Amino acid sequence: MNRREAVQRVVMLMGGVVSAPAMAGLRGEKLNHGAFVSVTADQESLLAEVADVIIPTSGTPGAKAAGVEKFIVRVVRDCYPKEDQERFYAGLAKLEANCQAKTGKSFAQASAVEKKEALTSIMLESDAERTANRGKKASAPFFFMMKELTTTGYFTSEIGATKALEYLPIPGKFDGCMPLAPGQKTWAL
Repeated sequence: MNRREAVQRVVMLMGGVVSAPAMAGLRGEKLNHGAFVSVTADQESLLAEVADVIIPTSGTPGAKAAGVEKFIVRVVRDCYPKEDQERFYAGLAKLEANCQAKTGKSFAQASAVEKKEALTSIMLESDAERTANRGKKASAPFFFMMKELTTTGYFTSEIGATKALEYLPIPGKFDGCMPLAPGQKTWAL
């Protein structure tokens, strides 16, 4: 199986909806040849914390262990126009500011419950923004862009494909009706 086929299968696994920039990032393409937002180490660290709330460590390593923040930084820089990058990092800053205001702590220092509450608050704001902007030029609000890039980066990482999904490095014949054993993980593509 080649990389393009693997990417297409991951897209189908994720419900068939991946934005054009995320798809380009998966393929290693660069759509943005202009200016970009420089990311600080603190922003990258915050991205890792947020991604780890979206896909936490459980029976398998989470998004932070998979290094998803590196994928997010690269795809946002290389595949989104500067205006979308600015909106994305403004959303990240807003998440941090809201968490500080509500808890008196940074997002990284907040408890798991406080992190979920802060992220849920941003998600609800993003949902309201999407609803208000229907029919206008689409720009993905922070939460939805973050969620898409986190899940895409995670399930295409080595950890996501081999630890969270069932992985068979050298498959045999194709059997489209192969049953899963009770409790078995979904197959990696």
